[in-house]
Amino acid sequence: MRIGELAALLGVSTRTVRHYHQQGILPEPPRRANGYREYGVRDAIALARVRRLVELGLSLEEARDVIADDRSRALSEILAELDADLARQEHEIRLRRARLAEVLEGARTGTLGPDETASPELVALLRAVDLPASKAAAWDRDLLVLMDSMGTDADREQAFGMFGSLAADPEVTARGHEFYRRLDELTDASPDDPRVAPLAAMLADYSVEHLLAHTGLHDWEPGMMEPFLDGLAPAQAEVVRQAMRLIARR
Repeated sequence: MRIGELAALLGVSTRTVRHYHQQGILPEPPRRANGYREYGVRDAIALARVRRLVELGLSLEEARDVIADDRSRALSEILAELDADLARQEHEIRLRRARLAEVLEGARTGTLGPDETASPELVALLRAVDLPASKAAAWDRDLLVLMDSMGTDADREQAFGMFGSLAADPEVTARGHEFYRRLDELTDASPDDPRVAPLAAMLADYSVEHLLAHTGLHDWEPGMMEPFLDGLAPAQAEVVRQAMRLIARR
């Protein structure tokens, strides 16, 4: 497979793969007679290992040593180790999703309290922010709950302070309600509906003007929201995807 196919297989960019080559972490295959580098199964496994090691908090230098050791190991042994790690991740994700489902239900029913399931800041924010009764607004609220349940104290303090100040501005609140209304209108629309692109541009402008200005996060990956789009209709999810691509270009 070519470098683009390898990158797509592991959900990274070709720039990331080339960076790992430059750092000496991922061996770079020689060019063939056709001028292209061809990657195989072991290359894909090595890239998967690098990504996982980085997720676990290892530095690139430490990951380089592990990948170097892998070259002397049997492929079947490495695959078995990856499979065991995926099984552990699957178990952990199931536990976290079950816990999150409890928190989300509490948020929906208004019974969420300032105990170990949610911070007092989230409870106060949900009471203060007048979100409309819509599926799009409920999706936004679920993201807030997810942020609260999995973020650090510093993340929560910054995020809830930001959202609280935005909610206190009537003009900003009106724009948010208008966005939710237009997004709900796309519930039964197709992803190529002509209303998608203008609404995506509106969301991108709003995010750059308010969210990014407060957080300073300008290195957004276009696919970072993909895991959270299952709860949206196809056209609604396309709005978020296009907005993320627009933000990434700014």
